[in-house]
Amino acid sequence: MRWLIREWPYAALFTAVFLLLLLPFIGTLGLALTLVYLQLPLYMLHQFEEHDRDRFRKFANQTFAGGKDALTSVGVFVINSAGVWGIDLLALYLAFYVDLAWGLIAIYLPIVNAVTHIVAALVLRRYNPGLWTALVLFLPIGFWALIVVSEASQATGVEQGIALGVALLVHAGIMGYVRARVQKLKA
Repeated sequence: MRWLIREWPYAALFTAVFLLLLLPFIGTLGLALTLVYLQLPLYMLHQFEEHDRDRFRKFANQTFAGGKDALTSVGVFVINSAGVWGIDLLALYLAFYVDLAWGLIAIYLPIVNAVTHIVAALVLRRYNPGLWTALVLFLPIGFWALIVVSEASQATGVEQGIALGVALLVHAGIMGYVRARVQKLKA
């Protein structure tokens, strides 16, 4: 388990390439479902930019926790595996078996993440790990996917709100975790 916690960004990069190579087969399910599927390998590419050489954890701890170890390696792994891979997988299953509109959860997740990277870059006036893939992958492909899946599923305002709400809750949970850890380390 220690190996996985330490090396997961590299496993994510390898897996992203593998999942992208499956696109010709996944594409037979239609454009909308393919775009839901695509969110996971794109997010994995983003995670590699973010977490290669532990860059994001170090950046977050230095910038938001005064150098304290508020964001731990285990925390980063759990957040990214359960909070991204798990949620994307669940959204894909829901989109396939229940209603395509639930695939919007997987689409809003990277869009919200991109906004947080952009806001952080503007406020701090500097690059943050993950910014480039957020700009190059998450925004253009995310908004395209949002339009395609919304139209194909005829998503209601409630479904849109729930999907966006899940993405916001995931990111709020991450921020809450870091804040709680900072408070604990101050005590």
